[in-house]
Amino acid sequence: MASDISVAVPSECSPFSRSQTAKTLATERPWLNLYGVRVRPVAPFESLSGKRFVDPALIHRCLPDELLFEVFTRMCPYTLGRAACVCRKWRYTIRNPSLWRSACLKTWQMSGAEANYKIVRSVYDGSWRKMWVQRPRLRTDGLYVSRNTYIHTGVAEWKVTNPVHVVCYYRYLRFYSSGKFLYKISSQRVKEVVKCMNFRASKADCVFKGDSILSGDQVEAALLYPGLRLTLLRMRLRLRGTTIGANNRLDVVKLVTTGVNEDDLKNREDDVLRIVEGWEEDETHDPDVPAISHRRGLTPFVFVPFEETETSVLNLPVDKMDYFVPG
Repeated sequence: MASDISVAVPSECSPFSRSQTAKTLATERPWLNLYGVRVRPVAPFESLSGKRFVDPALIHRCLPDELLFEVFTRMCPYTLGRAACVCRKWRYTIRNPSLWRSACLKTWQMSGAEANYKIVRSVYDGSWRKMWVQRPRLRTDGLYVSRNTYIHTGVAEWKVTNPVHVVCYYRYLRFYSSGKFLYKISSQRVKEVVKCMNFRASKADCVFKGDSILSGDQVEAALLYPGLRLTLLRMRLRLRGTTIGANNRLDVVKLVTTGVNEDDLKNREDDVLRIVEGWEEDETHDPDVPAISHRRGLTPFVFVPFEETETSVLNLPVDKMDYFVPG
C-alpha cells in the first residue's frame, strides 16, 4: 500500500533491511485518523430538539420506529438478543421493558401474573430483562438431549475373536410453558426425532406426555407409561447453564420407575405430579412393579435449539464420536 508518510531509516542498516524497515513503518493505517474524533451515537428515536436527525441507515429511513418496534414484539427473546447486537438503535429499542415483560409472563405463566410482578420488584429491581437473564427457566425453543453409550460384548466367532460393540441411545425432553413435557428414548439421532416431538405424534413414535414443575433450579417431572401394568417414571433434574442465562444443561439427580394402581389415577389423569404427591422415593403402589432407582444412562441433558438440530454434533455416529462430554 502506498503512503505519503516519510520515515527516517538509519544509515547503518543494510539496503535490504532498510527497505523492509521503511515498508513496515510507512504502511498506511487509516484507522489512526479516527483517534480523537467524537462520533455521534445514533439516537433510538427522533431527537426532542427542533432539528430533525437523519439516520444514515436505509432500513431506519424507510421503516418507521413504530413498525420496527412491532417487528421486535413478534420475535422470541433469543432472537431479540441477537438483534440487539446489530446497532445501537436496535439495542436501545430492544431494551424496552414491555418486550421482556411479555416474555417473562409467558415463560413463568404457571406462577401467575401477580406472583411474577412481586418477584420482579423484590428480586430483580423491577427489571424484566434482568429477570429473564438471571431467573432459572426451562427452555422451550428446542430439545434437551442426553446421549448415552455403553459397551456390549458380542458373540465370539470361531473362538478366535471376541467382538465388542459400542451401543448409543438418546433420551429426549421437550418442555412447554404450560408445565407439560414430552419424553422419548430412542437410538435415532436428533435430526430425526425432532420431527415427531410434538403432541401430534402417533403411538408408533413412542412419545410420552408428562407434567413438570420448576422450583428454583430443581425440576420435578413425572409421566405414565401405558400398558397392562401401569408404570410411572419420576425424574428429578437440576437446571444449570454454561453461561449466565443459558439454561442449557439438565443434570439427572434421580430417575425412578415405580408401579401405580388404578385407584391413584381416578380424577388425576390430567396431572401426573398429583399422583406421586407425598410419595417416598422408593414407594410403589403395585407389588408387581417394584420401585427401581436407575443408575445407568444418567448423562446430563444438553440443550439443542430447533435451528441447530440438523448440524448438532450429537448427530455424529459412534464411529466418529464414541463418547460425548456435555460440560
